[in-house]
Amino acid sequence: MSSLNKGIDKAEVTLKWDPSPQGEPANDLDIIAATYTTDALYGEPAYLVHFDSRSPDGTITLKRDSKTGQGFGDDEAMTLEFSRLAERYGRVVVGVVIQQRGGRRTFGDIPHTLVRVLEGYDELAKDDFARFPDATAAVVAEFVRDGDGKWQLISGVRGFDTDPDEFASAMGRRPAAG
Repeated sequence: MSSLNKGIDKAEVTLKWDPSPQGEPANDLDIIAATYTTDALYGEPAYLVHFDSRSPDGTITLKRDSKTGQGFGDDEAMTLEFSRLAERYGRVVVGVVIQQRGGRRTFGDIPHTLVRVLEGYDELAKDDFARFPDATAAVVAEFVRDGDGKWQLISGVRGFDTDPDEFASAMGRRPAAG
């Protein structure tokens, strides 16, 4: 008998934050996605999607990329089309990282952050990073393909204290038991 669970066909991760005060370096946050093959779910990512890039097959795209947090609505938005993602992929991890060009910034330094995971109009998860004031990056969503081939969201935000390049490697590692 097949599962009644439809899984997630298409999701969107959105990110908002307030700009830095006048005269201060810009707050620049970025959404990053790492895609893993079924034979290396916790190995090196098959590919990364971030500013100025998209997935090779066009299934993961960054639709908005703000370098300042100015404007109305979402500052960044990434679309993930799981129904089109090749079967060889079994896990996608999405994170948010703070660029550190203007000096060290943490989530505690950036006012009114909000990340949401949506499927259509349904909000699957949201967080404001308040639990991670000293973190410079965070995993915000983990999507895995179940035994029936359907994509599921594993909830739970995890904070990291690392630079953007290190975060791209660390974000997909298996969480420490605790």
